[in-house]
Amino acid sequence: MKGLKKLTKRFETLMTAATFAEAGEFETAREILKEDAQPEGKTAERSGRGYTSDLAVNAAGSK
Repeated sequence: MKGLKKLTKRFETLMTAATFAEAGEFETAREILKEDAQPEGKTAERSGRGYTSDLAVNAAGSK
């Protein structure tokens, strides 16, 4: 269900940006898309080593 919520939120953001673009507010549409494109600030921590990383963590675990 987490993936469905993320997909729904992404669709809502894209449709909002499209609406602003259709109304001639191109800069506002670009700002909305820029905000949405930024990765979530997840932090990864290795157990027992005290190491943390501020890099975004990919949910699928792919490189």
